[in-house]
Amino acid sequence: MLLTRATEAFATHLEKVRRLSSATVRAYRNDLHGLVEVTGDIDVREVDLEHLREWQWQATRRGDARSTLARRTSAARAFFRWAHEEGLVAVDPSLRLVAPKRGRTLPHVATADALRGVLERLELQARDGEPLVLRDHALLELLYGAGIRVSELAGLDVDDVDLDRATVRVLGKGSKERVVPFGAPASRAIAAYLTRARPVLAARATASGPALFLGVRGGRVGPRAVYDVVTREVGPALGSSAVGPHTLRHSAATHLLDGGADLRAVQELLGHASLGTTQIYTHVSSERLAAAYKLAHPRA
Repeated sequence: MLLTRATEAFATHLEKVRRLSSATVRAYRNDLHGLVEVTGDIDVREVDLEHLREWQWQATRRGDARSTLARRTSAARAFFRWAHEEGLVAVDPSLRLVAPKRGRTLPHVATADALRGVLERLELQARDGEPLVLRDHALLELLYGAGIRVSELAGLDVDDVDLDRATVRVLGKGSKERVVPFGAPASRAIAAYLTRARPVLAARATASGPALFLGVRGGRVGPRAVYDVVTREVGPALGSSAVGPHTLRHSAATHLLDGGADLRAVQELLGHASLGTTQIYTHVSSERLAAAYKLAHPRA
């Protein structure tokens, strides 16, 4: 089987059988398309370790991050493991492919005071009743209050929110569903949006459907639009244009741990499959504690 055909079959396997997210499938597909550019569309049985090393070497020369190189290695290993199981290759050439060690990159975290200032400003602006301001306030409160992913927020329907219980039902990675609590500020902001803004936005479309958050034309809001809202509203407060929805998720997790939340509880809230993924936030909290110590302790 030619390599392009095999990679597409593998992408279908990831989507239909392993039920990975569309973003993950797209990343694997793009990585493997890069391999085809190096090898040409040869038979998958002809790909060897030297092809894979050349593929990685070209990425290194481009200056790709170690995390990107590690992901490419994971993509190659997953693909050839699948190909071997399917009988497409007799020998897995990726077994001796070495992945670069990942450097620990701590997530960007906003202070609670900075986010409080942003959200209080939006709350004041929302009193004028501008639909998009009401929407932006509600979605930012929910992103921070529940610590959910941007894809999870964009996929929410009205029925997924229970204002009486202050919870939201989200569909996370691997189509895993979880129920996440949020606080009173998010509850008030969502209620105001549903009452005063969503009907106005929905009227702009012939059929807006059940989507919770709507765009300017009345359709379901997309992740890109949410990124733009966060960058515009939160970025200036943090002095950075490189701020996205994940900043609010990182901040929510770190502030929970700072406040004494159990690590397992934070793992459940974030929808992490592995506790190790959640543990990075303990490093953030430790660094914040060390910084505070150095500033305040007379013997630091």
